[in-house]
Amino acid sequence: MMQASRPYSSRPYLARALYQWLLDNDLTPYIVVDAEQPGVEVPRQFVQNGQIVLNMAPTAVRDLFMENEALGFSARFGGQPMRIMVPISALVAIYARENGVGMVFGHEPVMPAAAESTDAEGPALSSVEEEAPDGAPSGEAPSSGEGGDGDAPPRKGRPSLRVIK
Repeated sequence: MMQASRPYSSRPYLARALYQWLLDNDLTPYIVVDAEQPGVEVPRQFVQNGQIVLNMAPTAVRDLFMENEALGFSARFGGQPMRIMVPISALVAIYARENGVGMVFGHEPVMPAAAESTDAEGPALSSVEEEAPDGAPSGEAPSSGEGGDGDAPPRKGRPSLRVIK
C-alpha cells in the first residue's frame, strides 16, 4: 500500500511541457508571476498591479530550473544581475511573446486532509475491452438501458475512470 502524501500540482508539469514546446517552435517563453505571494523574489521596480512578466528565453536567463515546488533563474534587470525565485503557486501563466499562445493557470482545488488519509490510492482505473452489448461497435460505451446516459443518477462514493478501447 502506498503511503499517503500530498499529490503534486499539475502546474509544474504543464509549465515544463509548455516551456519546452515553445522553445521547440522557436517562440519566446514569457511567464506571468503573482508577485504578492510569499516566497516570490523578483525585481520589485518592474511589478505592476501585483504581477510581473518575465522573459524565460535561454538567451535571457542563466541557471534555469523548473521543479515541482518552484522555478528560478538568474537574469539581468537594468544591467544588474538578480536571482529570480517563483514558487509554483505564484505562476499565473506561460505564453509565447510572438503570438500569445500558452496557458493561464487557475486556482487548483486544495485536497482536504481527511480525504488525503482515507483515499491515498486515488481513483480506480478500469478498462473495458470486450465488445459492447446491443450490437454497438466496440469503442463506444454501452448505454445504461432506459433513457440513455442523460438520465443516469449521479454516482456517489469513490470516483473512477473507465478506459474504453
